[in-house]
Amino acid sequence: MSEIKKDLKVLIVGAGPSGLLLALLLGQKGIESTILEKSHEIDRNPRASFYAYPTIRELRRAGLMEDIMKDAFVPSGVTWRLLDGTPIAKIHPSNEVGRETMVSLPLDELLPIMNIHLQKCERSKLLLNHEVMAIGQDEDKAWATVQTPEGEKRFEGDYIVGCDGGNSKIRRELFGGEFPGFTWDKQIVATNVYYPKFKDFKWTSSNFLIDKDHFTMIAQIAKDGLLRVTYGEEGGLTREEMHERLAWKYKTILPGAPEPGEYDVKSFSPYRIHQRCAEKLRVGRFLLTADAAHLCNPFGGMGLTGGLVDVGNLFDCLYGIATGEADEDILDKYSEIRMQKFHDVISPISSGNIRRLWDPSPEAIANEPFFNAVKEAEQNEHLAQQMKTGLNIVMHDFTQYYRSRAVA
Repeated sequence: MSEIKKDLKVLIVGAGPSGLLLALLLGQKGIESTILEKSHEIDRNPRASFYAYPTIRELRRAGLMEDIMKDAFVPSGVTWRLLDGTPIAKIHPSNEVGRETMVSLPLDELLPIMNIHLQKCERSKLLLNHEVMAIGQDEDKAWATVQTPEGEKRFEGDYIVGCDGGNSKIRRELFGGEFPGFTWDKQIVATNVYYPKFKDFKWTSSNFLIDKDHFTMIAQIAKDGLLRVTYGEEGGLTREEMHERLAWKYKTILPGAPEPGEYDVKSFSPYRIHQRCAEKLRVGRFLLTADAAHLCNPFGGMGLTGGLVDVGNLFDCLYGIATGEADEDILDKYSEIRMQKFHDVISPISSGNIRRLWDPSPEAIANEPFFNAVKEAEQNEHLAQQMKTGLNIVMHDFTQYYRSRAVA
């Protein structure tokens, strides 16, 4: 562990997975951080669940994987299917113990684990009911005006990191309403449901259904059989209208065409989907990461993957500054390279993941390069290994810019 030469103080806005992970990584190295979270508790919404290798790497170096694996579900594979269940292509992940490439644990279970670990870090703290109202900076520091249970207070730090999600207050303060990109015409509904008969159909644990109107992901996300069922819906429908259509949707997309009494819905969350990236991820002493920096549709989990890799990369930059291994301009590299990763990797992959679910015609499936590669990989071990490690391209080693590495 390199010696801390500069006593940095980092303010983190948002206690989601990115904010907690950044505070944990900093705290474990003795760098002071404070999380400002406007809610009265850590988010309990069951959002993202799957962690691919680039994310697992960051969770492992934060010391979380041992506790995660006590409750994590290990997927058996993923299959792309027609709406009637006919399989098109299949991938089986490599999940050797200690070298997992894909695991599942809903965020509402991961975040408490992260918080428990964070409480062991003497120089990191989480402040709930602390809502950022305004921000500012000068050459020496950045600050936030915060509404707290005791009234309005000012918090100062060397850097302030926006980890406050797609509706980021920090991003809006920096750029107003500008968030370059687009919103998809289609919207989706994410649900968590127990459907005991699902296991009777012998499907892989994760499945994508290809259909213009009913494109869907059906995936087991927990050991107790909990399913995440995320499906497409018509644009313009209200939440109430979508909820009224839930039983019809389930009957259409779930194997066995179940009636309402055959399943137990635990959560129902409609939302619009976007492909957007802020124009910069650094403005002086302010930094953006994860959903505060960029958004993509959830099919394939690129948002969570890219977001937590952002955090690991930003930690390496801040640690380099604290130890004197890097100058502050490494944060400009962070902005440049993480934006490049979004535009060249994350957004194209996630866009391809959703678009290939819209056309079930034989011609489209026969001409889809991804499906053809999956089928070839069943016979070609080298290609199979390449596909299993393909997401590693989202990562970047910022320690290569450290002074000691440059000399070496």
